[in-house]
Amino acid sequence: MNITATIKNSHQSNEVIVSTNEYKKTIPIPAKEQGGGSAVNGGELLFLALATCFCNDIYREAAQRQITIQSVEVQVSGQFGKEGEPASGIQYEVKIQSSASSKEIEDLIKYVDSIAEIHNTLRKGVTVSLKPKD
Repeated sequence: MNITATIKNSHQSNEVIVSTNEYKKTIPIPAKEQGGGSAVNGGELLFLALATCFCNDIYREAAQRQITIQSVEVQVSGQFGKEGEPASGIQYEVKIQSSASSKEIEDLIKYVDSIAEIHNTLRKGVTVSLKPKD
C-alpha cells in the first residue's frame, strides 16, 4: 500500500490531498485566517491519524470476528512542548457501542491496540528523511 499526503498552501488558500495506491481524496482543511499555513496543526493531525487508524481497525477486526459495532469513539490526547520537541504522554481511550459482550469488546480493543499500524509505527520509531532534490 503506497500512501501520499500533500498540502498546497498560499496566503489564505489550503488544499490537502491524500492518496492510497493513487486513489486521491481531498480533505477540507481551511488556511489560517491571519496568513500562511493550515488552520489545523500537525499535532492535531497526528493524533487524528492515531484515532482514525484505531477506529478503522476496530471495524475491520470486528467484522472478521462477526461482531456488530454500532459506533466507535476514539479520543487521543498528549502534549507538545517547545518548538522542535516531540510529543509526550500520548494516550487514547475508546468507547464502543455493540451488542457483543463486554469481554468480547475488551478482547477486540486489546487486539487492535497490538496491531494498529499507525500506533506500531510510532511505537517502533521510523526514519523520516528529507528527500534530496533531483
